[in-house]
Amino acid sequence: MQATPVILIFDIGKTNKKLLLLDEDYQLVHEVATQFNEITDEDGFACEDLNKLTNWITAEFQNLLTNNAFEIKAVNFSGYGASFVYLDESGKPLLPLYNYLKPYPPALSKQFYKTYGGESMLAKQTASPVLGSLNAGLQLYRIKYEKPTIYNQIKYALHLPQYLSFILTKAFHTDLTSIGCHTHLWDFQNSCYHHWVNKEGIDSKLAPIKNSDSIAGTINDGIQVGVGLHDSSAALIPYLVSFTEPFVLLSTGTWCITLHPFNHTILSDYELHQDCLCYLSYKGLPVKASRLFAGYEHEQQVKKLAAHFNQPADYYKTVAFNAALLTPPKKMAKTTKKLTGEIMLQQSAFVARALSDFANYEAAYHRLIADIIDQQTKSTNLVLSGSMVENIFVDGGFSSNPVYMNLLAAAFPNNKVSAASVPQASAIGAALAIHQYWNTKPFPTNLIQVQ
Repeated sequence: MQATPVILIFDIGKTNKKLLLLDEDYQLVHEVATQFNEITDEDGFACEDLNKLTNWITAEFQNLLTNNAFEIKAVNFSGYGASFVYLDESGKPLLPLYNYLKPYPPALSKQFYKTYGGESMLAKQTASPVLGSLNAGLQLYRIKYEKPTIYNQIKYALHLPQYLSFILTKAFHTDLTSIGCHTHLWDFQNSCYHHWVNKEGIDSKLAPIKNSDSIAGTINDGIQVGVGLHDSSAALIPYLVSFTEPFVLLSTGTWCITLHPFNHTILSDYELHQDCLCYLSYKGLPVKASRLFAGYEHEQQVKKLAAHFNQPADYYKTVAFNAALLTPPKKMAKTTKKLTGEIMLQQSAFVARALSDFANYEAAYHRLIADIIDQQTKSTNLVLSGSMVENIFVDGGFSSNPVYMNLLAAAFPNNKVSAASVPQASAIGAALAIHQYWNTKPFPTNLIQVQ
């Protein structure tokens, strides 16, 4: 039997590590998924087991080379961002793969922002809110001042997706999607590293930039290996390939992130304070984004609804949309507390509502989603305003929720709101980025299922 030509994608999330084989029609023909227990760094904070991850990728790649059912034409990687692997001259990791949730030392943060113009200016220039260790450039800054001896031994600090590529190619590269994910490294106004990076000499620790849609190296007599991409930017690629007219993508999960690849305006102070930021696309263009913690709030509130109305935890999945249920009880205004705080940082109004005001679960659930949509409308409008966009695509968990989708459509009457689905979006995006190097067929036209 003739071997099937495929691309191998390693899709590395914080929790799930996946290996996927896609054929030339972008159909999934093989998949392996695993999880690794976290280890701890020198401070006892949980972090990725870098050694186990490295060994897994190496072993799985070697195993696939012996599988006669598939002919591997190329390999690429998508991985989570805001994470560095620090390599010495020989390519050996010097430090743990630190967790981006690790608290950042307040004194060092104060020193950094005082030296380079203050939080507001740095946030605006680098198109990212102040996020501590999630601003990955500050992780390298921290090592310079806390571990100077080890810092001097660092040949290159590779973003995680580029380290994954390094495992197979031994080539040192940096890509723009990794630089552009709220790292504080990139000056979005001048399209280059921010001047603090050069002033601190950190630019010497960053590998040469290579295009996100290019090849890092060729191995095993012809297998093309990509440079790897930040997973959020990779997941946007199927949409950028499939649609030429401007659109907004609302990616829903624990965080509901509105991505606007066609809004290149500079972030204002107000937008930054409302948790807006910019990513860089695989073509190096800014992607304005706003974030809302709506999926998490939904998860917490449906637990309360289930307990109050004595229903199963996932009962919300059975609730059909009924506009008549949205009429609020007469006394609700008396029991609803006034909420204060930043629009995007607070919970929705539902957190202050009394469940006893609702006749049944269905009525309460409609009000919960209506309150979440009120927040989502404000969040999405932060990146939507001032631009001409017809389509809003919704993917992720809320895209299959009829109450959410109907209320979102009502909130944006001048837009066409559609549920969109791309299975394994970040993996497919990584494959599409290097399509020309492995696939003999044109770009597929049926990647995205839209309803």
